Amino acid sequence: MSAEQALNDSTKDYVLSIDNGTQSVRAMLFDAAGHLHGLSRIEIEPYVSTQPGWAEQEADYYWQAVGQACQQLWQQISIDKTQIKGVSVTTQRGTVVHVDQQGQALRPAIVWLDQRLADVTQPLPNPWRSLFKLVGLSGIVQYFRSQAEVNWVAEYQPDIYAKTHKVLLLSGYLNYQLSGRFVDSVASCVGYLPFDYKKLRWAKKGNWKWLALAVRPDQLPELIEPGELLGHVHAAASLHTGLPEGLPIIAAAADKACEVLGAGAVDESIACLSYGTTATINTTRSKYLEVTRLIPAYPAAIPQHFTTEVMIYRGFWMVSWFKREFGLREQQRAERLGVSVESLFEELIEQVPAGSMGLMLQPYWSPGVREPGLDAKGAIIGFGDVHTRAHIYRAILEGLAYGLRQGKEQIEKRSGVPIQRLRVSGGGSQSDAILQITADIFGLPVERPHTIETSGLGAAIACMIGVGLQPDFTTAVQSMTRTAQVFLPNQHNHALYNKLYAEVYCKMYKRLQPLYQSIRRITGYPK
Repeated sequence: MSAEQALNDSTKDYVLSIDNGTQSVRAMLFDAAGHLHGLSRIEIEPYVSTQPGWAEQEADYYWQAVGQACQQLWQQISIDKTQIKGVSVTTQRGTVVHVDQQGQALRPAIVWLDQRLADVTQPLPNPWRSLFKLVGLSGIVQYFRSQAEVNWVAEYQPDIYAKTHKVLLLSGYLNYQLSGRFVDSVASCVGYLPFDYKKLRWAKKGNWKWLALAVRPDQLPELIEPGELLGHVHAAASLHTGLPEGLPIIAAAADKACEVLGAGAVDESIACLSYGTTATINTTRSKYLEVTRLIPAYPAAIPQHFTTEVMIYRGFWMVSWFKREFGLREQQRAERLGVSVESLFEELIEQVPAGSMGLMLQPYWSPGVREPGLDAKGAIIGFGDVHTRAHIYRAILEGLAYGLRQGKEQIEKRSGVPIQRLRVSGGGSQSDAILQITADIFGLPVERPHTIETSGLGAAIACMIGVGLQPDFTTAVQSMTRTAQVFLPNQHNHALYNKLYAEVYCKMYKRLQPLYQSIRRITGYPK
């Protein structure tokens, strides 16, 4: 049965996924077999920066985009809305909203890309201070405190802090707008908040995080497990979105966790690569495991499960950066030829042999906490007179794949479980050339899921379970996820990449780190 025929089937049931990413808001209609029957996309401005390093966006801007996406979807499809049995929300991680008792934002949301730091000078009381000093973690704890958005607001906007009724992540803010309840999914809790990642709940009283962060227990939302009922669409939200009043709202997860679920990567031997604004490699586990010591395992979209994530903060943001700064020629040519600009960038990749003729890129356009480190910077080495923009573009893609391969090896080392297959999601997964580079660098089969909208599909899986259209997560994953295409490694290219990875890439950071430290000391950047 075709998608169009299915939409005319009055006996068919659907669920709606709302995916509020960094660059767009999407409303998607899925059935119980994982087929996408309708998609509406509203492009959004990722953030506004009024000062260097700041990234903010009006919270209501997101809610307006959600309404536009839903209303636009109804114009594109023709179904009886009684066939829609539930709705789930998935969003970008770590974007923080301070709201009053009516759920109105008191200031712009601080977006996850924001780099401002709170000037935290008050030391933690003993025995925590002495304990962290003893085990060499004082710097990490201080970084955690300075990065926390709640601490910055308390320090620099005390009037806002005093008026704050709830501190919400973007997911919690949208769930409130839909339901009128301050409630969120356990699996959406990724950010600088007092969350116990091991126990998958807000930290208990007496935990050091309550002393380190300017937030009270009563200021945080109630948490619900993925696949459970959060609330129902209230009248004002129904008018705004066109969703039926009283429609069940089911807890899903943050966008990366939903991507992993929607890609069907629920076995430890299958890793999900997310080629989005942030690039990640994730596996799903039933037991808590920190791949990098003191960097928590995040909640998975499956209840009481975890993802072992390694992240490149500015992942495929780097591709967007390249296209913006160096891609004007392709944009103009695409307009003249009437073709997509993406097809011309595919040509750029194909112009260059594997290994980019020795051009090597280290993708640390933003530093890390422990991996690679606070001093890390991006680097490109190996330039010669043969190199062109095309070589730089391919080197970016290869550098991202090298970085994620390093993450794969970290996960394998810590978990003891070999990764045998890769599933790739996110915008970058649309490119055949990028997926072939990935297969060649990893030396593993790379699988493209049947839909690029894996984050929306993951949210739909949770929703299906919550409204009873699927019995459990195992069955839902088997029914709703599958592979559309497999890319096998070119062994000649893999041998070349192995040498470049082992003999060059893996040595770059250690060799360059002293220079990065000097740059930071001399310029004061990053702070």
